Amino acid sequence: MILPSVLDLSPIVDGGDAKLAFRNTVDLAQHAEEWGYHRYWLAEHHNLPGIASAATSVVIGHVAGKTKSIRVGAGGIMLPNHAPLVIAEQFGTLESLYPGRIDLGLGRAPGSDQLTARALRRYLGSSGDTFPQDVLELQSYFRPAASGQAVVAVPGAGLNVPLYLLGSSDFSARLAAELGLPFAFASHFAPEYLRAALEIYRREFTPSDALVRPHVMIGVGIFAADTDAEARRLMTSAQLMFLNLVRGNPGKLPQPVESMDGLWSPAERRTVEQRTRFSAVGSPETVQRRLEELLDETGADEVIATAQIFDHAARLRSFEIAAGAFREINERAVTRAK
Repeated sequence: MILPSVLDLSPIVDGGDAKLAFRNTVDLAQHAEEWGYHRYWLAEHHNLPGIASAATSVVIGHVAGKTKSIRVGAGGIMLPNHAPLVIAEQFGTLESLYPGRIDLGLGRAPGSDQLTARALRRYLGSSGDTFPQDVLELQSYFRPAASGQAVVAVPGAGLNVPLYLLGSSDFSARLAAELGLPFAFASHFAPEYLRAALEIYRREFTPSDALVRPHVMIGVGIFAADTDAEARRLMTSAQLMFLNLVRGNPGKLPQPVESMDGLWSPAERRTVEQRTRFSAVGSPETVQRRLEELLDETGADEVIATAQIFDHAARLRSFEIAAGAFREINERAVTRAK
């Protein structure tokens, strides 16, 4: 059985603001719960005009409070930006408020440019180079406090909030394997090292108290509509947003266009299409076929779907179509297993 999940960047659209983005996020989360998605993750990014989820733990609490059963978490918290104790306290608080529903995905990148990264963490002295030590420290805060322990996460100690490692290279794949943690690969925007990273993770995986066998999550862009042509049109918003990032000029999520012709150079087109090739774009039938291809290619246990779609109603429809595709894929798997 493939677990379908959602990764939401709380997009701020042209003409919109963060208030609208959060309202849309809650609405999507409530629909995702209704459609059978397993978890709903929010991502930490900073100093980007088109992403509203910078204060990730705050948004997670808001979404968890507006839903009933779906798991809610971070995909992820960029640990170099934070002291591990602070994250333990934040997610200990969330787990205490919404027991059994909170996930903590951890990333090694800052989720921003270097100037913003320095503004975030100032003189705490951490960087990606201390990520393994920071993860171990964070794990220690979630264990039951020992007698005489000098620093205790309150709340946090003894809550065992589940950790997931996120990555776009082999670094976090090796660490997730060593620690026996689930591994989520950012194939929705950085697919180049996917195959190598998954091979390393599976080969080197060591069972732990958290996980007895490897658990692979892959990020997939989902742009689904009633027709292939409409889905391709919806995707142009994400392509334009990514193009602006490539050009060093990030902005809000733009409206879709009928064609990208003339809006990018051949080199820019190759870059954007390569970085976003792990996407399912099209009608319900096309999206299902593409998802089956990606699952066959990766052997993933879970797909975490994301979609930067300008129109909220179209975004809802895209995730609804994807939910139907996942149900059909799982039903076929059950039938084959009989």
